[in-house]
Amino acid sequence: MSENSKILIEELENYAQSDMYPFHMPGHKRNMQFLPYKLPFNIDITEIYGFDDLHDAHGILKNSHEKAKKVFRSQYSYMLVGGSTCGILAAVSCVANSGDEIIIARNCHKSVYNACMLNNLHIHFVYPKQDNDSGVCMSVDTESVESMIEKYPLSKAVVITSPTYEGVISDIKNISEIVHRYNIPLIVDNAHGAHQRFCRLSRKGEPIENGADVVISSLHKTLPALTQTAVANLQGDFVKQEVFEQKLSIFETSSPSYVLMSSMDVCFDFLTHSEKAFDEYSLRLESFSQKMKSLEKLKVLCHGEDSIENHGFFGFDIGKIVIVTTHTNISGIKLTEILRERYHIELEMAYPTYAVAMTSVCDSDEGFDRLAYALTEIDKKLEYKNAPLYFPDIPKPEKADINTDKDTVSDRYIYAYPPGVPIVIPGEVMDKETKNYIEKLKKAGVKVLQ
Repeated sequence: MSENSKILIEELENYAQSDMYPFHMPGHKRNMQFLPYKLPFNIDITEIYGFDDLHDAHGILKNSHEKAKKVFRSQYSYMLVGGSTCGILAAVSCVANSGDEIIIARNCHKSVYNACMLNNLHIHFVYPKQDNDSGVCMSVDTESVESMIEKYPLSKAVVITSPTYEGVISDIKNISEIVHRYNIPLIVDNAHGAHQRFCRLSRKGEPIENGADVVISSLHKTLPALTQTAVANLQGDFVKQEVFEQKLSIFETSSPSYVLMSSMDVCFDFLTHSEKAFDEYSLRLESFSQKMKSLEKLKVLCHGEDSIENHGFFGFDIGKIVIVTTHTNISGIKLTEILRERYHIELEMAYPTYAVAMTSVCDSDEGFDRLAYALTEIDKKLEYKNAPLYFPDIPKPEKADINTDKDTVSDRYIYAYPPGVPIVIPGEVMDKETKNYIEKLKKAGVKVLQ
């Protein structure tokens, strides 16, 4: 069968029946133990009588919002059928008007940048430092946030990502206290942290309990919910409920999927009695970490012999398995290929210096055992390099001014996907350092989009 004649549903069914293990999103991991309800076409409806309206919820969908509010302990909660993206677009639109200033962490997802572009905002960046050994961006520095607010006192909000794609957690409590002293809100892209409140090994820095004003979390990334499902949690007085609802109605479809909403409702029910499942998940992570102590060339961040004290992280979600290859003779991209081809394990993301396996409460003992066995066996065959693999630091391109050669100015976003963090944004200068970094990513096998 040619590529053009393949049928998507058949390809998906074939993949589901294979022995490929998913150490990637979505968080349900195709584990039917956590998906007791089938979600076929016969429940795909529209806003008919008795089934409420997501944009004016007063009945059964309001009940789902109340469930979410209870499990996440927020003041207001909203189901999102457009992923975290529509929640981020709405949140940023709530806090700033055209021409306003805003402070964001440079390693924010492209959806944050798009929100700033749509609202014609002037962006000021906080740059997280990079971990020397892995190249992973570290936690957002609290002092940097305060100095940026003092430097740009007209800024309307601060936006950061925690945890990041690689699991790095920032000090939300101190950052929110700093931000609130200047009478502005803190928005947290918590797309990769919907599970934080429920997992004892990942709870540090959980945004809602530590004072963030708007928290956007992707259910589908780390919980048993279908792809494209997310939740927006609000608290405090900085972002008004009615304003958020009005903005959300702009960015979220007017024809929400009842299949996706039913998936979220089931997920909220699961979370109300999930303590045993998350305890078992924590034990799996601890067991995996013990097995990683035998590694001699590969390193798994904050697992095995590695610890958070070795890095500049405020916190780390050890549900993220970040496998560092800098002291070996292979790249993270090559490691991913080996795991796929020899061990039938598919990871979430590969980079020149590391690879990321995403885990969730739905992962099985067998899955963790397979990954531990594969990494241990691969590690024995690798060569150790005392000098780590060199890869350039993430560039910091300058904003163009009236004297800049127009031919050197980017007119678009350029980013590696995953994770979808822009390397260059429109209006920034494509200098030699930036061009070199992008070319090295491409040569290493990273997918660079523009």
